[in-house]
Amino acid sequence: MPNATPPQSGEPFWKTTSLDDMSQAQWESLCDGCARCCLNKLEDWDTGQIVWTDVRCTLLDGESCRCKDYENRAATVPDCIHLTPSEVRTLSWLPPTCAYRLVQEGRDLYWWHPLLSGDPDTVHQAGVSVENRTVSEDGMALEDYEHHVVFWPGEDIESNQ
Repeated sequence: MPNATPPQSGEPFWKTTSLDDMSQAQWESLCDGCARCCLNKLEDWDTGQIVWTDVRCTLLDGESCRCKDYENRAATVPDCIHLTPSEVRTLSWLPPTCAYRLVQEGRDLYWWHPLLSGDPDTVHQAGVSVENRTVSEDGMALEDYEHHVVFWPGEDIESNQ
């Protein structure tokens, strides 16, 4: 009878396992903690172009870059996107540094990703996260978001990997 366990290649799981086949623990560990997915984005109705703002979701802690109620986030923020492999394949606004996007594209993680560095703070030290650079959406009028358009580090990081 053939061995049902694949041979160990010594490669990290994100190089050998598709997003669809990852365990929940593997999937969650891919998040680098940059928190850019938790920012409000604006889309031009005519062109479809998406621009980033520094306006954070009501549940995002602007200092830690973590959701204040991750397990129950959809109850507070009904339009919160539960990221899935299918979503990764279709969302054009995932940052170019996003590990989910990188894995989907067959690329490696950046040196500052906690899975490589062993330190969850390297994403902040590298200046990739939104740590201490956001404002809350609480009490802000939607029409004021356009005054908060930003260009985040890493949007043109292709040559810096």
